[in-house]
Amino acid sequence: MILTTDFICRAYMGITGKEKIMGVIELTKNNFDEEVLAAKVPVLIDFWAEWCGPCKMQSPVVEAVASGMGDAVKVCKVNVDEQPELAMNYQIASIPTLVFMKYGQFQERMVGLQDQAAIEQCLNRLLKEE
Repeated sequence: MILTTDFICRAYMGITGKEKIMGVIELTKNNFDEEVLAAKVPVLIDFWAEWCGPCKMQSPVVEAVASGMGDAVKVCKVNVDEQPELAMNYQIASIPTLVFMKYGQFQERMVGLQDQAAIEQCLNRLLKEE
């Protein structure tokens, strides 16, 4: 077994992977409605998998967006291997895929590795459309 820095940090902090980490919420079918569909702010959802190299590169960018934008938006992640029904509901064919939601409605999708500026530009546009 290879121990990644993320695994070691989570183990040290007692984090199981379902809690909010650096402002990012792990979504499951059990909390999706509450966290996404009922959200009063724009929501960014990162669809990813542990085995996906580009997803691992996208993760720190998503965490930086969460940290930088604070409570103005909600940033979430969906592990497509653990939550295949959520991936299917949003027609996720490639990962990483970023889905942007507002008031429970789909707004936009970005497929492939994205930079922080592009993600924040989309979220800021959604914030201005109040």
